[in-house]
Amino acid sequence: MCEQLKVKLASLLAEGCNSSQSGSRQQLRSSNAIQQPRRLEPPASGGGRASPVLPVAGQRNLLVTSALPYVNNVPHLGNIIGCVLSADVYARFHRQRGVNVLYISGTDEYGTATETKALAEGVTPQQICDKYHRIHADIYRWFGIDFDYFGRTTTEQQTSIAQDIFWRLHRAGHVMRDSVSQLYCAKCEKFLADRFVEGTCPLCQYADCRGDQCDKCGRLINAVELVNPRCKVCSAAPTVRSSEHLFLDLPRLQPQLLAHLESVMDAPDSQWTDNAKHITRSWIKIGLQPRCISRDLKWGTPVPLEGYTDKVFYVWFDAPIGYVSITANYTKDWEQWWKRPDEVTLVQFMAKDNVPFHSVIFPSCCLGAADNYTMVRHLVATEYLNYEDGKFSKSRGVGVFGNDVQATSIEADVWRFYLLYVRPESQDSSFSWEDLMLKNNSELLNNLGNFINRPLQFLKKYFDAKVPEISLSQEDLRFLHAVNHELQIYIDSLDKARLRDGLRRVLNISRYGNQYMQLNKPWAQLSNKDTAARAASVVALAANVACLLGALLQPYMPRVAIRVAQQCGCLPTKSAQQPQAEFGDRPPLLPIQHPMRRLLPAGHRIGEPSPLFAKVQRDQVDAMRAKFGGNGARGD
Repeated sequence: MCEQLKVKLASLLAEGCNSSQSGSRQQLRSSNAIQQPRRLEPPASGGGRASPVLPVAGQRNLLVTSALPYVNNVPHLGNIIGCVLSADVYARFHRQRGVNVLYISGTDEYGTATETKALAEGVTPQQICDKYHRIHADIYRWFGIDFDYFGRTTTEQQTSIAQDIFWRLHRAGHVMRDSVSQLYCAKCEKFLADRFVEGTCPLCQYADCRGDQCDKCGRLINAVELVNPRCKVCSAAPTVRSSEHLFLDLPRLQPQLLAHLESVMDAPDSQWTDNAKHITRSWIKIGLQPRCISRDLKWGTPVPLEGYTDKVFYVWFDAPIGYVSITANYTKDWEQWWKRPDEVTLVQFMAKDNVPFHSVIFPSCCLGAADNYTMVRHLVATEYLNYEDGKFSKSRGVGVFGNDVQATSIEADVWRFYLLYVRPESQDSSFSWEDLMLKNNSELLNNLGNFINRPLQFLKKYFDAKVPEISLSQEDLRFLHAVNHELQIYIDSLDKARLRDGLRRVLNISRYGNQYMQLNKPWAQLSNKDTAARAASVVALAANVACLLGALLQPYMPRVAIRVAQQCGCLPTKSAQQPQAEFGDRPPLLPIQHPMRRLLPAGHRIGEPSPLFAKVQRDQVDAMRAKFGGNGARGD
């Protein structure tokens, strides 16, 4: 190893450390600047962050959104990894790196999905929204999703902002009028919105295709294209009639949209996923068509134009505006986030079926409104997470749902870990009970948990829970070089929203740590006075890497990360006993920095080590598969 690299690696453990060279080793002694582990101290308000969070001039300001989940049912694991959990990891990581982040989401409450659910349950649409908003909020809180604000679209701000955007589009000549052929149920005496009709898919022949999208092939369709359509309310066969509606003139807006898309999708720092680019370009390639923005419904944002006041806005015109209105419910200064595009970077997370509405329709509305809206800069879309041998379907109750997992004996952070481990980033992936057990027992229990626990237990048992001095050997420098290599890839991966790869790097570091401990065998060297100092140094270095892993786990497994920080003596133990506040009990965070710094200086006293993970047994998995697999969503 060249001397330059050796000197560089020797400085990794601490900034401001005094180092003295002795032969092939360097001894690192802590200076006063690092007597305590360094932390990023959050503002002392609002659950650990200033409230409201606003953009700061001259800083990097990230506005992070996750696709607004429909409020008509309980989210399944595919919904959770597809939007809210992925965005949560990304937001947590950037906060930990010192970036100013606002993470907002909420329930999408208007439209036919809500009306059909209310009809099925015999209640009003508002009662459905209130019920399922609480269910969603409780599930996301259990999963530790750290929103700055989780709102809803049934608000006065939603009506005001959506109608303002509509009037701006209308005055600019971007709204057209045309008649639409719709299915009409004579028995119910009303036009049937897309979710009120089912039939056979004209493309794949799926017999239970919805009137807006096929669950089997995923294609968007028009309800009148269904073969053998039937009314969902009374099962009668509807007929086709004409109804007057409003359309967004997408062809007129296409040049502006193309200029925007080219500037963000092809940018050197673009974080657009390949599927998001492909789906967007396929829409552009076939040519944009005028798109209907009104519906013959009662439950929705009212259309304010005379002659159309008996209609509401179509949900995919209305719903993306929910990001804006939810921010407006969070802070009266919402325009600082949504109308300062030069100061704010908008990053949006979703599953691939939502891409066109976020990459084409919503940006077109914002551009056409000509009101200086913040436009999407990075669009991160997942593929689909399947369930065992089939597909999750929220609408059809197939798969494992958010309220099911709360009834298991497996903690939320383990669910977070597994969903992120199998996150469908480049192709569809599958949830498997067998694989969940395997990954918990091998990666969490035997790899990650084992390594973090080993040096901490050594410190408690043989060193009075105090961290010894570190004297680096050539072998230690090679170990640190490997750790820093993985650390750099981890940072690069999360900065580019490659979340699954970042998690792999955490596990690689712990594997290196286990190999390092096994190779050096400090338990065998402690009894020999000639090797005891070496054993102490090995344990101290390993404990610092264990502490680093706690920091790297924070975006992925925040509650486990708190326990690691407590066991390392970097947080008071009492914080683990405090219940999580509304979307976020946010203690001070250890920083994620490259190259690795020394987090536990010599003389630092650690906390009480204990196992981080429990083994998942075969009978547990068998029981959970039988109890929860495919039973459907239970919202009561």
